[in-house]
Amino acid sequence: MEKILSALAETNRLHIMELLRDGPLTVGEIADKLRLRQPQVSKHLRVLSEADLVEVHPVANRRIYQLKTQPLRELDIWLNSFRQLWDDRFDRLDDYLLQLQRNEMNDDV
Repeated sequence: MEKILSALAETNRLHIMELLRDGPLTVGEIADKLRLRQPQVSKHLRVLSEADLVEVHPVANRRIYQLKTQPLRELDIWLNSFRQLWDDRFDRLDDYLLQLQRNEMNDDV
């Protein structure tokens, strides 16, 4: 998980992931869309590949990158544990605030 989060912490890599969400792209297409030099994009793609977030398919002299879904599913499961924790805390806060309102209304009577 640490490798995934570290890879996604860099803005350009996050933008690359967003581009690949719409479908596979070549290094050149990514470079054009992000207005980056091809060597920079290749470096970012190497980091994403090492984090197991993307896979590459060579076609002739081009390399086509696409997202790998399994690591993203694992990340979603991990994040969901935090969502549940915060949902529970917000529910308890709602209950507490309602109780405060009731107490306040009873004190006014």
